Amino acid sequence: MNAPVPRKFKAKEFASDQDVRWCPGCGDYAILAGVQRALAKQGVTSENIAFISGIGCSSRFPYYMSTYGFHTIHGRAPAIATGFKVVAPHMQVWVVTGDGDALSIGGNHFIHALRRNVDLKILLFNNRIYGLTKGQYSPTSEIGKKTKSSPLGSIDNPFNPMSVAIGAEATFLARTIDVDAKVMQPVLAAAAGHGGAAFIEILQNCNIFNDGAWEDIAAKQVRAEKTILLQHGQPMVFGAQRDKGIRIRGVTPEVVTIGEDGITEADLWVHDEKDEDSTRAFLLSRMNGPAFPVPVGVLRAVERPIYDRAVNAQVAQAEAAKPADLQTLLNGRKSWTVG
Repeated sequence: MNAPVPRKFKAKEFASDQDVRWCPGCGDYAILAGVQRALAKQGVTSENIAFISGIGCSSRFPYYMSTYGFHTIHGRAPAIATGFKVVAPHMQVWVVTGDGDALSIGGNHFIHALRRNVDLKILLFNNRIYGLTKGQYSPTSEIGKKTKSSPLGSIDNPFNPMSVAIGAEATFLARTIDVDAKVMQPVLAAAAGHGGAAFIEILQNCNIFNDGAWEDIAAKQVRAEKTILLQHGQPMVFGAQRDKGIRIRGVTPEVVTIGEDGITEADLWVHDEKDEDSTRAFLLSRMNGPAFPVPVGVLRAVERPIYDRAVNAQVAQAEAAKPADLQTLLNGRKSWTVG
């Protein structure tokens, strides 16, 4: 008997019948379309996929996907997704969250999902603002950010989501921009295929409360100069003319111009996303403008035991060794009778 031929899906098959209710021009529209295209390409049926979100503009996401979905409570999506994945290990589980939802009230849930290496695909929409509650500064807002809750400018030092994730020993780290489909599609595909926690930071615009949040690097006319696409096994080259690169000396990266002072591509830092040592991935996470181009693409993709598989293996082991009767189980090895 011939094996069934996998059916080709279309992106619209992963779109629900709900009206999409984000502000016109919001970067979330581009992300939604990108995710639906990525799911269609991987060939997993919608009944084997779940989207779980917290609270915020990004967290409307499950309503717009023709998959299983849960719109949960503020910051707790990774915890609920962990439980879901443990009891339904065959499901592909995506977590959709924002910079406020994940890094403020949900900070502990976020880092522990990463350190445990739960098989979740975590999309963090980073627009550097609380959009749903009308424009308060968030954990990623830059120092000096003037908002309704910081009229004199924020004095909080912002989180760097990538650095936080590396500190939690995340096994997969990637970054993309909401309007850059050429980078987003391979990044989503790589995350979907990763065994364990896959974290993607998506730099996203909020045109109502923080318009131009990433304009200095995301605008099409500057993107080639202000970002660098990481490619495994390739030297780090960037620039509209592909004439700039990143050289590393010890643990110090520097921007160089190819052709000056005898510098060639052979002198550049070669990206190794499989490096088990997270030191260089951390260095990449610290590369920010204006001194450096912002890295996009996959920063890290390594293997480590997967939490939900280990949990289920322990359950199976316990069931195989369970006592023959309930009373023996209740008494255990250390019990006594009170006279």
